[in-house]
Amino acid sequence: MSRKTFSQESSLQSHHRIHSDKTLYDCDVCGKTFLYLSHLYQHYRVHGNGEQYTCEVCNKSFYKKSNLNRHYLLHTEEKPYVCEFCNKSFSQKSNLNQHYLVHTKEKPYVCEVCNKSFSLKSHLNRHYLVHTKENPYVCEVCNKTFSRKSSLNQHYLVHTKEKPCVCEVCNKSFSKKSTLNQHYLIHTKEKPYVCDICNKSYSQKSNLNRHYFIHTKEKPYVCDVCKKSFSLKSTLNRHYLAHTKKPHVCEVCNKSFSRKCDLNQHFRVHTEEVPREEFSKSFSNKLESTFPDS
Repeated sequence: MSRKTFSQESSLQSHHRIHSDKTLYDCDVCGKTFLYLSHLYQHYRVHGNGEQYTCEVCNKSFYKKSNLNRHYLLHTEEKPYVCEFCNKSFSQKSNLNQHYLVHTKEKPYVCEVCNKSFSLKSHLNRHYLVHTKENPYVCEVCNKTFSRKSSLNQHYLVHTKEKPCVCEVCNKSFSKKSTLNQHYLIHTKEKPYVCDICNKSYSQKSNLNRHYFIHTKEKPYVCDVCKKSFSLKSTLNRHYLAHTKKPHVCEVCNKSFSRKCDLNQHFRVHTEEVPREEFSKSFSNKLESTFPDS
């Protein structure tokens, strides 16, 4: 039995979600939250005589007519409340006020388990699934489970091979919008991810994270042939050529190299370290032996 104590009732209710799968019930008049529907109905007596206003479209009931009128905006798809920062529109003013927290960077909703904070209450509720280990959404193809329905829907694209998000510039398609947004940076040349050590910038956060290995001296990429380690995967891939192909061949002595830069470095043996006239003579002899007169 958990013995954790809380200073506020709302904190206790949030904590209860960790130990049960009960839904929280919100009063549509004052926003107060209850663990049990019976407690919510009992609470409604505070706001009036119990008369209810019912939506003709979906039969949802409200204790205030103003709330019903506001609810109708969901069905008419009207969104009269517009954010003055980004012009995103909302059907309810409360949703607009909630949205403003994204711009102000406020995060008033705090997880009672790990103290992580969120700007939206819905995000906090979704986060609680991390602690309860609940993954109620199951893929019917591979049985992989997810804590969010949106994540499951996104996952289905793996099986259908659909790529509905298309770049308007080059027509390349992606399965996720976030990947498309990341791709757009290639066209805009934006590099929003900046190293706070050397100020080098990148278009992708993953590239910035890899770059940090240079500063931390970490070398997580290990050659499985000789066990030599590297800070960048591209350097490891280039290193593998030392164990496999050597496509760059010296025209003078036929020595081969895996990298062109090594071949260029090698040419100095034939040019800089050997007297020029001697190199010319040896090179001429090489040509004559290779292509004798007919």
